[in-house]
Amino acid sequence: MTCTAPLLVDQRGDVRWLLLNRPDRRNALDEQLTAALEEQVEDIEHDDRTSVVVVAGEGPSFCAGGDFRHFLSLADGDRVVGFLSRLSACLARVEASPKPWVGALHGHAIAGGLELALVCDVVIAAEGTRIGDGHVNNHLLPGAGSAVRLERAIGKGNARWMHLSGESLSAEELMPTGWIRELVPAAALRDRAQALAAQLASRHFGTQQNMKRLLGEVWNLEQDDALARELNAFEANWTESDVPSALHGFLARRSGRSYEGQRS
Repeated sequence: MTCTAPLLVDQRGDVRWLLLNRPDRRNALDEQLTAALEEQVEDIEHDDRTSVVVVAGEGPSFCAGGDFRHFLSLADGDRVVGFLSRLSACLARVEASPKPWVGALHGHAIAGGLELALVCDVVIAAEGTRIGDGHVNNHLLPGAGSAVRLERAIGKGNARWMHLSGESLSAEELMPTGWIRELVPAAALRDRAQALAAQLASRHFGTQQNMKRLLGEVWNLEQDDALARELNAFEANWTESDVPSALHGFLARRSGRSYEGQRS
């Protein structure tokens, strides 16, 4: 039986998969899909079983953007802005999540799909994936973050071209920017995403959470303030993550002596 839920959830050990599930609409974002994403973001933040999240798309594309039929059903600009405000807040919460998010792109990641990918910590793509802003092609401007995040992710030249021309670029063209971590055959995309997620999940959660929080906090600070914040975070993490025990363990492994012997 075909599942009609707009978002499929698959818990694979400590990795949670979120599968956008509107394949007939190329996973375009509407009220129901956005609400399902909001619910999952809330649940993930408080779920001790989940260390890493992978978001991917069912059908021919990752996500082709906002659902234009849904936009028109809202009848006026104020209601569309209200919807986009919710979506923007949801994506900002993904970006600030203490847990790493991996975006697994295929087919198309356009407009709102690009905006979802931009808030992921790690992005991989299937060969041939088309990635673009595309808003200008339909007389639209971004409303969920691409005007803010795209240039930071891929540089001014590519970002300005994508914004102003509406042209999508291939994942192959964007690989040199460093934003896409890996380019893989389509058939290998989900296995590779799971492998990367498992690698992330194998790291000490408290330290990883502190690292992600630090990266978010220093992003827009002046350098002196950012460096001071980094040292403050180092000091707090030293105790929270029991760094001395980790260092003793490392040295013991290097020397071939037992952990307890090294400490003594």
